[in-house]
Amino acid sequence: MTYEELLEELIYKDDRIVIVTAENRAVLRNIPNKIGDKFIDTGITEQTLVGVSAGLALRGRIPVSHALATFLTMRAFEFIRTDVGIGNLPVKLVGGFPGFLSEANGPTHQAIEDVSIMRGIPNVNVFCPADNEDLLICLQKVIESSNPFYIRFNNSESVIKHNNDFEIGKAEVISKGSDVVILVYGVLFSQAYNAKKNLEKEGYSVGLLNIRTPKPIDEQLILETAMFSKLIVTIEDHFITGGLFSILGEIFLRNKITCDVFPISLENRWFKPLLFNDILRHEGFTGNQIAERIKKHIQK
Repeated sequence: MTYEELLEELIYKDDRIVIVTAENRAVLRNIPNKIGDKFIDTGITEQTLVGVSAGLALRGRIPVSHALATFLTMRAFEFIRTDVGIGNLPVKLVGGFPGFLSEANGPTHQAIEDVSIMRGIPNVNVFCPADNEDLLICLQKVIESSNPFYIRFNNSESVIKHNNDFEIGKAEVISKGSDVVILVYGVLFSQAYNAKKNLEKEGYSVGLLNIRTPKPIDEQLILETAMFSKLIVTIEDHFITGGLFSILGEIFLRNKITCDVFPISLENRWFKPLLFNDILRHEGFTGNQIAERIKKHIQK
């Protein structure tokens, strides 16, 4: 099943769902002709998109609203904060081509601070699926939530069969480990999974957590992980500031504990515009490169 097919299925089940887009139809090619006036295209107007979505939500609808991640989260930030966040409206904001998925686009189109921006708005939650299967497993509960959500859209190919038992605010435990536990969200999950396998071949005990919702975060699981693992590694195609590494810092300070945390992220710089696999190699985010970076950190 595709994202578009699942949306269509959910619309037929729940009359409140409306699809809105700011001329961003890359994954919505067929649905406009099938759902009639439940599809609204505002044109390339991200601020209007959010305003319209808030208005629909105030009238009992559940808007699932699509735009390029970089323009949705930055150009329309005030509208999201004021119209959606303050009112705690059930608008679902779908950011297309986030992080490394923007590929050959330059810094203006690279959404690598989006998780930080969106999680900073009270009431707005953040969902970052690992791949297409993960997206489909979790989407219905995210859409049905009474809270607003930012969805970091990702329909990449799945490398594992995910746990169907999804709960908002709970991470997916792929494996447990005592030497290293890798925390990751979004499209880099597959590379983290490959890094885990590489490290296990060399005798390391490696855990892997799929952080499906960076907000609300699975704080209890992270605290337990900090107690029983020698090293936590955070992996994200995002600035180091405000993302997963910052979230862990907040958790540990709040609970007055400490842990060895090694971040693999973009340290306040934009990535080189390339095709996806070339970006991974150039920026050091392939599974092999991640495994090597982790080993070097352990061996210091």
